[in-house]
Amino acid sequence: MSPEFKVGSKVRIVTLPQYVKTADSVPMLRPPDVVQVGEIGVVLDRRPGGYWSVKFSRGVFLMESQYIESAESANS
Repeated sequence: MSPEFKVGSKVRIVTLPQYVKTADSVPMLRPPDVVQVGEIGVVLDRRPGGYWSVKFSRGVFLMESQYIESAESANS
């Protein structure tokens, strides 16, 4: 079962996918170097297909649960 994240919670990238998908109305594939391992983003919403819409410094991207983890415990 994939982890669940609350909207507004912070997540950290643990591994990079082969590409990242933008969260635009018409998603575009981008090279993985638009985000970095360890980068922290904020969950905006849950999307179909097991994706999370996450806002990072260089944009909003759709990330699968396997590539992110909660960053909340590190700040608690």
